[in-house]
Amino acid sequence: MADRPLIGVSTYLESRARWGVWELEAALLPAGYPRLVQRAGGLAAMLPPDAPEHAAATVARLDGLVVAGGPDVEPARYGAEPDPRTGPPARARDAWELALIGAALAARVPLLGICRGMQLLNVALGGTLVQHVEGHAEAVGVFGGHPVTPVPGTRYAGVVPEETCVPTYHHQAVDRLGTGLIASAHAADGTVEAVELPSADGWVLGVQWHPEMGEDPRVMRALVDAARAGGTG
Repeated sequence: MADRPLIGVSTYLESRARWGVWELEAALLPAGYPRLVQRAGGLAAMLPPDAPEHAAATVARLDGLVVAGGPDVEPARYGAEPDPRTGPPARARDAWELALIGAALAARVPLLGICRGMQLLNVALGGTLVQHVEGHAEAVGVFGGHPVTPVPGTRYAGVVPEETCVPTYHHQAVDRLGTGLIASAHAADGTVEAVELPSADGWVLGVQWHPEMGEDPRVMRALVDAARAGGTG
């Protein structure tokens, strides 16, 4: 395994983005994601949406996978009608990232879901989402923060054993847990803040907050360490 494992990070696909004299469709990734991968000892690769049938071949070239934050998961993916506060669907991204998650689980490639990525992991395993929660965002475009408490004995608690204040910006959350997932951290209001699969199923963790917007690299470092160890970290 490479000393600096290759970590793929899923991206946003925006119909219009502006830089210099250009305004074009673009695959985007906030710079905090690759910077956090790099700080944690990995090499970052951007994964723009592609045909779902290419997911297995993509994951086969990676040492680890991050499914990044972004738009709301389409409620039809978990058998629900959209709440009026749920954002417009990003169907191409949903399909691609669900395929990436499935491929990573099948190949036992270490997987970290961040915010939407955690929610999509839950949906991929048959779980459902709460389409709107209050108090987990400061204002439009402004990250807030709140304490997160680990569940003793979980993988997450082994990485971050103490209560921490985390950067947060979301309005959706896990409702019914997907098959095999356990909750490994909670907010004060009971919101599930981290989920994971048991160690026997490989290295799989999802966090509801945005570690790429903070100063604590431990969650990403744990993913990179697992990738370096060939998925056994």
